Amino acid sequence: MQLIWLRSDLRVHDNTAMSAAANRGPSVAVYLLSPGQWLAHDDAPCKVDFWLRNLRELSQALAALNIPLLIRSAPDWDDAPRVLAHLCNELNIEAVHANEEYGVHETRRDAAVQQALDAHGIPLHRYLDQLLFQPGSVLTKTGGYFQVFSQFRKVCYARLHGALPRLIAAPGMQAPTGIDSDPVPEQVEGFTPPGEPLRALWPAGEDEAQRRLEHFTDAQINYYKDERDLPAKPGTSQLSAYLAAGVLSPRQCLHAALQANQGEFESGSVGAVTWINELLWREFYKHILVGYPRVSRHRAFRPETEALAWRDAPDELAAWKEARTGLPIIDAAMRQLLETGWMHNRLRMVVAMFLTKNLLIDWREGERFFMRHLIDGDLAANNGGWQWSASTGTDSAPYFRIFNPLSQSEKFDSEGVFLRHWLPELAGLNKKEIHNPAAMGGLFGVADYPPPIVNLGQSRERALAAFKNLPPRQEAGAQHE
Repeated sequence: MQLIWLRSDLRVHDNTAMSAAANRGPSVAVYLLSPGQWLAHDDAPCKVDFWLRNLRELSQALAALNIPLLIRSAPDWDDAPRVLAHLCNELNIEAVHANEEYGVHETRRDAAVQQALDAHGIPLHRYLDQLLFQPGSVLTKTGGYFQVFSQFRKVCYARLHGALPRLIAAPGMQAPTGIDSDPVPEQVEGFTPPGEPLRALWPAGEDEAQRRLEHFTDAQINYYKDERDLPAKPGTSQLSAYLAAGVLSPRQCLHAALQANQGEFESGSVGAVTWINELLWREFYKHILVGYPRVSRHRAFRPETEALAWRDAPDELAAWKEARTGLPIIDAAMRQLLETGWMHNRLRMVVAMFLTKNLLIDWREGERFFMRHLIDGDLAANNGGWQWSASTGTDSAPYFRIFNPLSQSEKFDSEGVFLRHWLPELAGLNKKEIHNPAAMGGLFGVADYPPPIVNLGQSRERALAAFKNLPPRQEAGAQHE
């Protein structure tokens, strides 16, 4: 009997570990519930709920193949070696199959599980699955991990020209094992499920993920470059939650994009090329996790920025978290996050830069808050995005690039459609006033809407001064610290 250890790969199709196990013989799947670890990682309740809902869908899909899905409790990842070794002995497992995960805690867990299984003579086979390229295989001429995305992308393009990662066939139906599947719990301790309106935005299951992918590549991808920055339009793929949980693979996304673009990834539809670039950004940040493990430990990628004099401003931080900064584009974006578990990508940059530059509050505060609310929360992408915006990361925005929330709002939501949707108290303002109600003058401003918590011009100067005082830029050290 083969054991498929499911983690962030909740699908049947194009699942490397699952297909490898099934090819070797009768298989059973297991998923470990680890609420203590999820809390330590700041996983959002809506994300945990999304995992559980996808597990229920996956259990049905596996049942159709006679592959039982077992649910076991390993409150922390330290418990995983013991729980898996016990299960292997109980079922007389010959080998365990799992898809690779990245990050220091994941790497440590998998090494400990390997050691425990080795002691019982059971091999643990691990597979490249959630990335197109094995970390450590896309390197600079001197053998280091890339720190600049454009150079990383160039090597990826060369590799893709040579050989596209192929899709993996789904396992076929096996003979019944006589083992019953376990019920997937409705919720786990410490994570209150979200309400139905949020759940309805993110239906679970591979069929839904495939439907969204097909709709995007058929109807939307050609407009992606022009519309992806407009929060009032459905210009983005909204596949990130499905990618983060592994309900969809990056290979499936790449193949769908290429199919929509006559097999091209550098020419043809500029929308398709732009979207493939986004898949490679996701790839880049995962490689960074492996090459520079300090970013998994809440450390700045650029060491000299650890010396930044961040402000301790709890009231301003609370106003940012609670969508009452008095800057409509910031507050609308934060309400979108709080109500839907998701935020438009352009707005993620705008609100991150506002927190780290205009409020000069440590990027780690924002990174943690996002993880606690995002249904698509992913350590690599979230950390990479926050450090880019804060000018502490790889390939980061130069410190003097500070988005002005007002001009960003006017440029990307010129008619105020997004603002009116999320800030109904401002619905009566015209398309010029709505971006900056404070500029209207008058004694009381707009009823039910606060004045801005910060002067944008003065706070920009404060941020520039803080960054200018940093020591000279150091070369980021590689794997060994």
